[in-house]
Amino acid sequence: MKLGKSHVSQYVSGKTVPRSDILHFLADVLQVDPDWLLAKDSTVNYTADTVSDPAESFSDPSAASLSQTKTGGSPMREFKKSSKLDNVLYDVRGPVVEEANRMEACGTQVLKLNIGNPAPFGFRTPDEVIYDMSHQLTDCEGYSPSQGLFSARKAIMQYAQLKKLPNVSIDDIYTGNGVSELINLCMSALLDDGDEILIPSPDYPLWTACATLAGGKAVHYICDEQSEWYPDIDDMRKKITDRTKAIVIINPNNPTGALYPKEVLQQIVDLAREHQLIIFSDEIYDRLVMDGLEHVSIASLAPDLFCVTFSGLSKSHMIAGFRIGWMILSGNKAIAKDYIEGLKMLSNMRLCSNVPAQSVVQTALGGHQSVNDYIVPGGRIYEQREYVYKAFCDIPGITAVKPKAAFYMFPKIDTKKFNITNDEKFALDLLRDKKLLIVHGGGFNWGQPDHFRVVYLPRIEVLKDAVGKITDFLSYYHQ
Repeated sequence: MKLGKSHVSQYVSGKTVPRSDILHFLADVLQVDPDWLLAKDSTVNYTADTVSDPAESFSDPSAASLSQTKTGGSPMREFKKSSKLDNVLYDVRGPVVEEANRMEACGTQVLKLNIGNPAPFGFRTPDEVIYDMSHQLTDCEGYSPSQGLFSARKAIMQYAQLKKLPNVSIDDIYTGNGVSELINLCMSALLDDGDEILIPSPDYPLWTACATLAGGKAVHYICDEQSEWYPDIDDMRKKITDRTKAIVIINPNNPTGALYPKEVLQQIVDLAREHQLIIFSDEIYDRLVMDGLEHVSIASLAPDLFCVTFSGLSKSHMIAGFRIGWMILSGNKAIAKDYIEGLKMLSNMRLCSNVPAQSVVQTALGGHQSVNDYIVPGGRIYEQREYVYKAFCDIPGITAVKPKAAFYMFPKIDTKKFNITNDEKFALDLLRDKKLLIVHGGGFNWGQPDHFRVVYLPRIEVLKDAVGKITDFLSYYHQ
């Protein structure tokens, strides 16, 4: 008996029911009554499966939509997701994570190396931030101005000055419920159907998802693993068309941990200038740079271009759950006057971002930056990076580029050695065998099934356990 994932998905969703032989096979395997699988005790009656191949019902949803009827025989109306979501993916919290959640609901403990969420791994918010928020809560019960509190935006403006962003006033700063909300807002305000935007591959998948949802076309340029994961400028140039509106860079990079030097950034600026493109720069990890290196904000190199720079406190101050990010408009704003009106409109429509979180921006950006203690020798993030890089490079069949920033690594798998053709299946098999959750490379819009992302936030003893499990898994795994 051969069953594909799509078949089972159709049965579970109720879009169709299995043929009699498949029904009894599933009932035997699951040790349940066939009538229970058909939900015959419910108020919903299912028609017999008249489709000889369940895949046919998947290709023609309308054929399956009549398989459910209300008591009395009249068709039951079915509500489906919007077609705008057909090509929208966010596998950082996708099918593999759903399987992990199912396992946890059954009592299985899963080690999650899939999301850059510092709090579960013992990283605490600075005491001063908590203290200041608690003392301002009663002042944060109402809405703030839609772009954010004056004190928060003033602190962000001063931070922008330190980063040498040109032509920035307090009116050019927007706070958001994390950078994620602001990315969605920016794509919605910019893109018409068919407009193109250059996005890195691998990427943080929200960029591709938001561009697609806005009706645009995400065109992926390659980041070159052989060159420290820097953007391939020639590939970027080849993919610019008359429909291209903007270039996105993620620096420091998620998922690779790369940090782009000034020379590479300058080449991107030159390309954007030549083709009159907007630059969107996602810099949420700009305060998590190691090895004595310095982060350069690309907007500081482009005073004559229109740039939007994103950052926030989720990673640097370990407060991902507070949801506080910002975007800074800089450079030549005159050429984007109408677009900025669109940003203001969408910003007004969501009323404002989280006010208690805004109230601590000034505190967080001023004074001692506790994150600096983590990213130097002896600090947790630095030492965990050192361990995880060496440990993965010691696993037969695995290679990696050492990350320079953030808390991710994007190792490469020898697909020939393990006969891997489906990286999502690899991640699922690892999860089921070793109770270890990672994100496959395809989840970051990487085109080959030969990478996965590891989050190295857990303490070294936990990482040792994880590496041991992956090493053992790869000693016998073959797709």
